[in-house]
Amino acid sequence: MDVLKIATAGSVDDGKSTLIGRLLYDTKSLTTDKIEAIEKSSKQKGYDYLDFSLATDGLVAEREQGITIDVAHIYFSTAKKSYIIADTPGHIEYTRNMVTGASTSQVSIILIDARKGVIEQTYRHFFINNLLRVKEVIVAINKMDLVDYSEEVFNKIKADFQALNAKSTFKEQNVSYIPLSALTGDNVVDKLDGMPWYKGQTILEHLEGLHSSDVFESGKARFPVQTVIRPKTEEYHDFRGYAGKLYGNSIKVGDAVTVLPSLTESKVTNIHFFDKQFDEAVAGSSITIELENDINVTRGDMIVKSSELPKIEKDIETTICWMDSKKLVPGTKYYVQHNTNRVLAKIDSVKNTIATDYSGTTPASQLAINEIGEVNIKLSKPLYFDSYNENKSNGAFILIDAVTNTTAGVGFIK
Repeated sequence: MDVLKIATAGSVDDGKSTLIGRLLYDTKSLTTDKIEAIEKSSKQKGYDYLDFSLATDGLVAEREQGITIDVAHIYFSTAKKSYIIADTPGHIEYTRNMVTGASTSQVSIILIDARKGVIEQTYRHFFINNLLRVKEVIVAINKMDLVDYSEEVFNKIKADFQALNAKSTFKEQNVSYIPLSALTGDNVVDKLDGMPWYKGQTILEHLEGLHSSDVFESGKARFPVQTVIRPKTEEYHDFRGYAGKLYGNSIKVGDAVTVLPSLTESKVTNIHFFDKQFDEAVAGSSITIELENDINVTRGDMIVKSSELPKIEKDIETTICWMDSKKLVPGTKYYVQHNTNRVLAKIDSVKNTIATDYSGTTPASQLAINEIGEVNIKLSKPLYFDSYNENKSNGAFILIDAVTNTTAGVGFIK
């Protein structure tokens, strides 16, 4: 079964948590005790409706304030797909949380309050989805019940967002527009009577109709080695396999491959999926590869097709979202964690900060928490990478504080 990873984004009180709760409720994914707890809490608060945001807001502060603070991951399934939803906060001070939630998602749902329309935070949410190259964006225009289900209001917001979309540099992105009411459930899972003028799909219908080719990245095959498997048992006395997850594209038995950084060449002889063998593995598969000759391969190395070598350099130009309260300044040392490879690095220069409202860049010498900027980094040894635009999995990394071991920032290689 396909697994679709979704990130939500929206401003305060746009209804992200309510939308997810409604999805869970209408797909019968909530347990009986959870529904009873929602009913009891809603009644205690004096609501004449069910407060579905309680299905996702887990922190006490979230429930008290009615806002999302942390990234919550919600799991549910239908007959066609399994879903993982990252419910991310929309506040500017939680930009780093939104980047974290959207970084592994193939689909993003950006909520807009029909009463407010496109606002400043909408720009930032869309900018981050552009930066992370999320292929499928659903613009969910929520709370249509509060504007009398007006088609005119929907068309106005759609036109404003299309003007914003025109500023995007990620032209492969598909943007869809769905009017809905998360509170009443109209156009979430089912179509009700509120908007007969809308002839498109509901949120769930749209998600169910997405194919892997629509949302998953494709590029050159990259296989970061996680571990070397040597059972040394009587049955597998001479077995030597290299385990990891395959990114970018497929790899087949017989493919000529190169091991990085040694540049040693070999050929794929076997591909194992646990206790089965196949002639080909597709991107996203967790596999074990056997090579034709016994060569020196270890964790942190990368196996690629010999005809598709990545860049191998010690200086990289990056875009970084800074997540640490301690500012990012030139001369500071960090570890760059790139796939399974960890390299000591020094910040060479901070060039500028990037405005998330598409207004451009501002020269800067440091990055503060939640700021996004362009940064040059020098590495202690070569990294084997692709640009993030060409291969998301092999163009992304995190910066780890060498002293505190804190994840201080996330980066995208140009």
